[in-house]
Amino acid sequence: MNSYSDFCALCNEIKCEYSVDVPLRDYTSFKIGGNADVIVFPDTVEKLVSVTEYANNNAIRVLVIGKGSNLLVNDSGFRGIVINTCKMDKIMLVDDTTIYCECGVTLSRLCRFALENSLTGLEFAFGIPGTAGGAAYMNAGAYGGEMKDVLVSCTHISPDGIIGEFMDDELDLSYRHSAYSDSEYIILSLTLKLEKGDKAEIKDKMDDLMSRRKDKQPLEYPSAGSTFKRPEGYFAGALIEQCGLKGYTSGGAQVSEKHAGFVINRGGATAEDVMNVINHCKKTVLEQTGVVLEPEVKIIGQEGI
Repeated sequence: MNSYSDFCALCNEIKCEYSVDVPLRDYTSFKIGGNADVIVFPDTVEKLVSVTEYANNNAIRVLVIGKGSNLLVNDSGFRGIVINTCKMDKIMLVDDTTIYCECGVTLSRLCRFALENSLTGLEFAFGIPGTAGGAAYMNAGAYGGEMKDVLVSCTHISPDGIIGEFMDDELDLSYRHSAYSDSEYIILSLTLKLEKGDKAEIKDKMDDLMSRRKDKQPLEYPSAGSTFKRPEGYFAGALIEQCGLKGYTSGGAQVSEKHAGFVINRGGATAEDVMNVINHCKKTVLEQTGVVLEPEVKIIGQEGI
């Protein structure tokens, strides 16, 4: 790896936790990925700003992750600084129906906080294994709901270190997309507007959606969630199943036999294995149906898609 002695000294000075030469498979839900030069865990905006300023001043690549639940990382790893936001996890009520949270708050915790305060509108996100920041970044959604329905604003830091905010239409939220998808801005915090509801009804809906996830999704295996975006007018999983690809395997990666929309790690899968499965599904579905599949999973350092 490159020498990061000055950066490590900075982290020690600002009391920011870090580790060097770290396997990213330990930080992704796919349990796949080579080593990163260094990973840091800022717990304040000030520490995150210091880290990004150092990276910018020294032309070092940066990868921001939360729970790593929508990532496929190259087997050769990541040359640069990985910023893990999991320690930026403050959450509070702004008023009776508005929640403020930092980017590293998990969606499950955010949903439980809404439940505790009898707020409805976030139930769809319960069980999505990511962070609030990641959900805003990709406008995460499920079961008829999406972040677009509840997200009011995000604060962020720009590549040149300026802290700002996007509100309403500035967020540019659409299917699995936001203004942040097309930029190098790092989301710092979110403000969400919900509605007062009945606590028992909210809990029943959350429990029902979690039960449906467990019944239909291969949660017993590591994965990055839904592998492909939903093609307009179709469902990716149905197309893949229609093409006879359920169970298709390359190395340790497999199209789930439980839900064809998921590529799973059956044990020891490499990023190359997963890419082989992804590319085979894309090729076969295009040949048999004429539909182009686009990966939903964010692919770090991979070619061939």
